[in-house]
Amino acid sequence: MVADTFGDIGEIDKSVDFLSRNKQFNYDHAMKVIWNALPRKAWQEFHAQYGGSLQQSWAYGEAMKTLGVQAHRAAVMDGSKVLALAQFIGRRYLHYVSLASCTRGPVWSPALDAAAQNRIYKELKKTIPTRMFRVTLFSPDLPLEQLVPASLRGMQRVMTGYSTVTLDLTCDEAAMRERMDRKWRNRVFRPQRGAELTVQLKADMRDCRHLLEQEMAQRKARNFHGLPTDFVPAFIDGHEQPAQGYLVATTRHEGRVIASMLFLMHGQAATYHIGWSDQEGRKLSAHNVMLWQAMLHLKKKGIQHLDLGGINTHDLSGISRFKMATGGQVLTLAGTYF
Repeated sequence: MVADTFGDIGEIDKSVDFLSRNKQFNYDHAMKVIWNALPRKAWQEFHAQYGGSLQQSWAYGEAMKTLGVQAHRAAVMDGSKVLALAQFIGRRYLHYVSLASCTRGPVWSPALDAAAQNRIYKELKKTIPTRMFRVTLFSPDLPLEQLVPASLRGMQRVMTGYSTVTLDLTCDEAAMRERMDRKWRNRVFRPQRGAELTVQLKADMRDCRHLLEQEMAQRKARNFHGLPTDFVPAFIDGHEQPAQGYLVATTRHEGRVIASMLFLMHGQAATYHIGWSDQEGRKLSAHNVMLWQAMLHLKKKGIQHLDLGGINTHDLSGISRFKMATGGQVLTLAGTYF
């Protein structure tokens, strides 16, 4: 069986400890890259342990394959121990050019230094199982100022990185409230708010389908695009226990649904995916109330970080201001490298 090949994945911590102690560890001789063979459990454990992004989660790759998109998963191994993961989403152009993109990855063990990471980048490009004429791209999950140049030696940045807002859910509730913009906070905690709105937070496919229908309608009305809405049920089904893959926040006013938000779970992190509100919901600041309640709910479930998704102050100024006013950290990623 494939799982037996890699032994006890619970030994990952011991591997990290060994590598940290042994400064003369020869990565060149010990490392090897395997493709599309690491079991789901091993992938998920490493991904969760080292804070992997949504795009590097197992369920994301499964969802993409369901949508007919290529997904290749690489695991960098030292014997039976995982040192790094990299998931590539691929497309084919002109029938013979393959484009493979590792978005917000790879996911690294902290034991790997810049030289080891550089070798891994080269091995991934060399061994990825796509056609001969290929373009392999990496978009590290770090801001530019945190990248060690030696890790990307020999590669060129071909695109600037996008910006997002991340919320730290490990601090206490008082600190979470304090970091909010005053007006944003007042929309949540003004005295009459509790009597006006009822927020439900659970993994409910009926509520999820209702939100997806509203999302399709607002995309058509506003003429904007995103991941196909079929991605969501495919992502949820990519989990061994689907209910652990998502959370729907639904707000009702006088018994009627006026707003919803969807959060996708990946390891110890979650990502805000889509949201909808009608005119009444906007008037009553339903998204402020829902997001606050969701933050507390996710925190209780052991989620440590919430990614609110991309911001664009030029084209999406209102949504961007809403996200930034939560008090989260604005994170601009390094960009894409070839």
